[in-house]
Amino acid sequence: MDIEQFREYCLSLGEVTEKTPFGKFAPRFDSLLVFYVLDHMFCMFDMDYFTSVTVRTTPEEETELYLNYRSVSRPVNRAMKYWVQIDFNGDISDEKILSLTRRAYEIIKDKYSKKKNSLNK
Repeated sequence: MDIEQFREYCLSLGEVTEKTPFGKFAPRFDSLLVFYVLDHMFCMFDMDYFTSVTVRTTPEEETELYLNYRSVSRPVNRAMKYWVQIDFNGDISDEKILSLTRRAYEIIKDKYSKKKNSLNK
C-alpha cells in the first residue's frame, strides 16, 4: 500500500477532513497528516516517512492488538490514550490495517455523533 492509496481510503470513509495541525508546535511536525471525522482525530501518519499509521482504538482492542502483533506499539506521543501505532510491512496485512483504520473512524464517529445528538435535544 502506498501513501496515496491510504490517504484516498481514509477520505473515502465519509465526512472526513485532513489537516496538518501540529506544525504550529514545532516545524518537525509539519509532515504529520491527521484525518478527522466530526472534527475529532481518528488516524494520522507522517507524510515524509510513511512507515506506520497511528489509529484510535478501544481499551479492549488495544490490549488484544499488543498481545497478537509485533507490528503494534504505543504511539510516539505517550499521552495518546487508546491509540496504537501500526508498522507497515510487519505482521499485519494491509487489509487488516484498513480494517483497523475503519474501526478507528467508527469509534470516533459513534462517540461524537451521540454527543452531538444529545446536545441537540
